[in-house]
Amino acid sequence: MSQRFRTPRRALAAAAATAALTLTLAACGSGSDSGKGHDSGMAGMDHSASPSPSGSSDGMAAMPGMGTASTGNGLAAAKDGYKMTSTATTLPAGRAADYRFAITGPDGRQVTGFAVDQTKRMHFYAIRSDLSGFQHLHPTMAADGTWTAPLASLQPGTWRLYASFTPDGDAGKGKGKDFVLSRTVKVPGMAMTSSLPKASGTATVDGYTLTVKGAPMAGMAHQLTATVTKDGKPVTDLQPYLDTYAHLTAFHQGDQAFAHLHPETKVDGDHGGPSLTFHAEFARSGNWRLFLQFQTAGKLHTAALTLRVG
Repeated sequence: MSQRFRTPRRALAAAAATAALTLTLAACGSGSDSGKGHDSGMAGMDHSASPSPSGSSDGMAAMPGMGTASTGNGLAAAKDGYKMTSTATTLPAGRAADYRFAITGPDGRQVTGFAVDQTKRMHFYAIRSDLSGFQHLHPTMAADGTWTAPLASLQPGTWRLYASFTPDGDAGKGKGKDFVLSRTVKVPGMAMTSSLPKASGTATVDGYTLTVKGAPMAGMAHQLTATVTKDGKPVTDLQPYLDTYAHLTAFHQGDQAFAHLHPETKVDGDHGGPSLTFHAEFARSGNWRLFLQFQTAGKLHTAALTLRVG
């Protein structure tokens, strides 16, 4: 029982790809609810770490992804008169910390009206420059429009922080449009950079095995299908999470361009699985790091996947 699931923040490419894709995935670590107010506590997903004096600098945006729909590629702090602002340029290493920010509108004032998308008015993501340490949070907003995101412990390096939202109320001409804006912060200390895991067709997390099939190409809409099993048996008890059976976020290796994908499968109580079909659009070719979140028995699981887009 499937239907087309609206993807408010999907990537819309400016150019079609010319080469075929080999879809490959690699598992890395697992995620669960960790820390108060957090949806994922994958703050230190190490791959094959090696010492480096620092993470990538803000120059990582020097290779922007192709233009997308109203969300953009998530690499800019401002778009269409809306701006993500913050006084924080650094965050402490090795401990939880709050990140405060605001969204200003075309009139320069802090926006306080936001539409609900997937049960939340703001989705917030943190990723280190080597695509490790993923966190997905839902910050709280004060009356003046100041948001507070309670980040779990961050490892040294450069981090990009994304705010995904839809203006509402009298916010201006951006009302009803989906935006993804981002800023970077430095976390001081000796960074241990991680290499992206090698490709594989399956991923495991918390005893679950995910098998992904599909052949996406940059700039074109394609279908991805993820099948969830446990101990070799199909999983059919996925619970709704943010009004869907799985939340899928992707970041491009090299520039950290953002893509937000959703399953097309209709939610029908605690009966999701074993197969989930995704409408996928990626702005550019290359390696993308995917983070697929799903829930069973009240526990959130996060699988990390490496996807090669042709």
